[in-house]
Amino acid sequence: MNLPSLLWPDPDGIPVPSQPGILGILASGNGSNFEAIAQAIEAGELQAQIAVVITNNPKAYVRQRAQKRGIPCVLLDHRDYPRREDLDAAIVQVLWQHHVEWVIMAGWMRLVTQVLLSAYPDRVLNLHPSLLPSFKGLRAVEQALKCGVKIAGCTVHRVTLEMDSGPIVAQAAVPVLPEDTVESLYRRIQAQEHRLYPLAIRLCLAEGSLLPKSSGKLHN
Repeated sequence: MNLPSLLWPDPDGIPVPSQPGILGILASGNGSNFEAIAQAIEAGELQAQIAVVITNNPKAYVRQRAQKRGIPCVLLDHRDYPRREDLDAAIVQVLWQHHVEWVIMAGWMRLVTQVLLSAYPDRVLNLHPSLLPSFKGLRAVEQALKCGVKIAGCTVHRVTLEMDSGPIVAQAAVPVLPEDTVESLYRRIQAQEHRLYPLAIRLCLAEGSLLPKSSGKLHN
């Protein structure tokens, strides 16, 4: 039996932000969550603007996705930076140039440093394919199947220095079916990711007036 997936918080209970948020997307790969966010904006479901996309991967398909939508995409190859702090400093400079208010990690395969977190306190979001705090790190879906869980899912959380450990913003639960493989379960989780991330961003934008803005300073 294919049970329905569940979202938390209830989408109907999320208020509309008082003004559109300016987003900067960090993506390393395909960019399907970038696409989902962009589509939610176009449909009027998310009051926001994507000001810039940053990728560390010259071959990332997200570059073509951004180009098709006329959104600036900046390549900052991590191999060109001797320290993670140096990469994050370059990222922050690009975000500031585009007046970004919220940093949205959408398949960003690099650990962030205090440089980015200090520049955007409590304004960096990440999406992870598990119901955190369970199954942190890589191969989360594989971890869930190996443990025999009956409910998997995805989580949007605020980013901290500890990987996949920041305060949870929103979650979607996805039932695990007896015949599931890593690929089939991930496809259903990803479908919920595309629903969840725009909702979580909307929730954060509505609460954003309570949070500090970008500090305007770099901390190495």
